[in-house]
Amino acid sequence: MITVYGIKNCDTMKKAFAWLEANGIAYTFVDYKKAGVAEAHLPDWIKRAGWETLLNTRGLMWKKLTDEERADVDAAKAHRLMMQYPSMIKRPVLDTEKKLLVGFNPEIYAAELK
Repeated sequence: MITVYGIKNCDTMKKAFAWLEANGIAYTFVDYKKAGVAEAHLPDWIKRAGWETLLNTRGLMWKKLTDEERADVDAAKAHRLMMQYPSMIKRPVLDTEKKLLVGFNPEIYAAELK
């Protein structure tokens, strides 16, 4: 079973949901802002996908940080930022149990999920 983690009202999430449904792929959705997922899953996700892949540096929350907060980001600092601000985790995160897919890419979804 595929578990999709993200924030329900995100435009990228809506694209991923539409793609999954159009392709008949069953999934369970978990809103990681509401469910407090970061604490339980973030260490595993970082190990499986890398903090560089998970940290959303193009989103509004990243832009709201001070220059000091954005400076010298390493694995430990990225982990702290994503724990403090779960919306900084790139969306969606799809856990297929075998692979972790981060972000929405229809070509990768087609190759990995069909």
